[in-house]
Amino acid sequence: MTDSNGGFSEGIANSKGDPRLLIALNAALSAMFGWTIVGGLSLLGVVAFSAINIATVAVIVFSLTYLVTLS
Repeated sequence: MTDSNGGFSEGIANSKGDPRLLIALNAALSAMFGWTIVGGLSLLGVVAFSAINIATVAVIVFSLTYLVTLS
């Protein structure tokens, strides 16, 4: 059985994906990473564990990853 369209691996290599899904995954993973960073820093006594600090770190991580992936 051969696929005349090039197969699964070629389809993945040529797919750019849905940008909405990429943004949603980036936001979710950035929020979790921000929570982890602020949680770790609060254990060290560097910052307070608060929603504002988590949101700030999440926005920074989201922005950096978004800029890097646009390149």
